[in-house]
Amino acid sequence: MARYTEAKCRLCRRVGDKLMLKGERCFTAKCTFERRSTPPGYSASARLRRKKSDRGIQLREKQKARYTYGIFERQFRKFFAEAMRLPGVTGENFVALLERRLDNVIYRLGFANSRSQARQLVGHGHFLLNGHKTDIPSCLVKSGDVIAWRERSTQTGYYKTLVEEINDRTIPGWLVLDSQKLVGRVLNLPTQDDIEVKFDEKAIVEYYSR
Repeated sequence: MARYTEAKCRLCRRVGDKLMLKGERCFTAKCTFERRSTPPGYSASARLRRKKSDRGIQLREKQKARYTYGIFERQFRKFFAEAMRLPGVTGENFVALLERRLDNVIYRLGFANSRSQARQLVGHGHFLLNGHKTDIPSCLVKSGDVIAWRERSTQTGYYKTLVEEINDRTIPGWLVLDSQKLVGRVLNLPTQDDIEVKFDEKAIVEYYSR
């Protein structure tokens, strides 16, 4: 399966916004975007002076969403096509589908510091979804689903450290966490009020509608 192997901080610089791709490091002085927020490349200063077209703005918002959730273009388009088939507002449906990805839910529950770390944890088979081992990061959760750690995984040093730090994490309203057992549950599907994103989903709809 293809994966992005370049420096993640270049992605933040490319779209001109901090996307929190490296977890806690993004809150420290080591954050590359804080020290150098200009786009990467030789002609970065020239690109900053150039006025963006409407199409360019739509592309930037689309790329922000892709980079945020760590999805390649082909899968991203599939999510958008599914959002168009659902009743309701396409942009809101689209963001809700992205939020329902298992790797994102693991991140939102505070089990990982970033979505890329959450994707790795899921891929290594550390979690049970409704009692069954699941190693597919793109799996979509449903209302009432329960996410728990595998018994073997609770013996790792990472899990033991997480138990001590989990109370400091902020959990969105559409999820609930048992901080003693580290078991999460999906209360309901996420709505627009439950989701905070750093991109404009309306611009993404406009991008794919042309």
